[in-house]
Amino acid sequence: MATQCLNLIPKACLLPQTNGRRFRTHHRRQNLSIRSVFTGIVEEMGEVKNLGMADHGGFDLKIGARVVLEDVKLGDSIAVNGTCLTVTEFDAEEFTVGLSPETLRKTSLEELERGSPVNLERALQPVSRMGGHVVQGHVDGTGVIVSMEVEGDSLWVKVKADKGLLKYIVPKGFVAVDGTSLTVVDVFDEESCFNFMMVAYTQQKVVIPTKRIGQKVNIEVDIMGKYVERLLTSGGFSINMAEEKKE
Repeated sequence: MATQCLNLIPKACLLPQTNGRRFRTHHRRQNLSIRSVFTGIVEEMGEVKNLGMADHGGFDLKIGARVVLEDVKLGDSIAVNGTCLTVTEFDAEEFTVGLSPETLRKTSLEELERGSPVNLERALQPVSRMGGHVVQGHVDGTGVIVSMEVEGDSLWVKVKADKGLLKYIVPKGFVAVDGTSLTVVDVFDEESCFNFMMVAYTQQKVVIPTKRIGQKVNIEVDIMGKYVERLLTSGGFSINMAEEKKE
C-alpha cells in the first residue's frame, strides 16, 4: 500500500484589490507533521503474527508490537524493515498494514513468515531528535547477505547489491539496511558488495543478526547521492557554474 504523505504547502487564497492586482495570502494549517521520514534508529523489534491475502483482496501483514503502538492512529506511517507502510487496523497489541504487489516485488518482505522478527520505527516528528540519518522508507532494492563474521563482540556483515545501487554507497557514508541506519566501512566494486560493522548493543536491537547468509535485506541508499546525480546529469550544475562565471 502506498503511503500518502501530508501536503505541507497550504492552499492559497487570491484576494481582489482595488488597484486591480491580486495578492496571495496563506492560511496557516495546524498540527502539521512530516509522516514519511525516519531516522533509521529502530525503536523495537516486532513479531509477524499473520500475513497473506485478506478478505478485501489485498495482502495484509499483522505485526505484534508495543512501543510503536503507544500513540498510533489509523493512517499513520510505520517503517517495517525499512519499508514505509500505512496502518490500516490496530489494537493494544497488534497492528495491520497492507502490502501492494509493487512493495512485495521491491522489498524482502515477501520472505517473512509467522514469527519472523521485524524492525519497527514510527515516522519522525518535527520535535524528534535525528539520531541516524534521513530515511524515507522508500526501499531502493534488496541485497543478499554474503558473509557474517564475528570480531570480539562486534559483527561484520557483507552484503551483495546490484551495481545500480552500489554506485550510491560510499565508505563512511550512510545506508539503511532493513531500516537500520548504518555506516558503510568498505565498498568492494569488483564483488558488487559493501560491508558494515555492528556493535553488541545494536545487534540486540535489530533483526539483521537473526538472518542467515543468503537471505535478502532491504536497502535504501542515502538520498543525497541521488540529488547530486540528478543535478549533474540534468545539466543544472553546469548551468549554475556558467552563470557564476559570468558574474
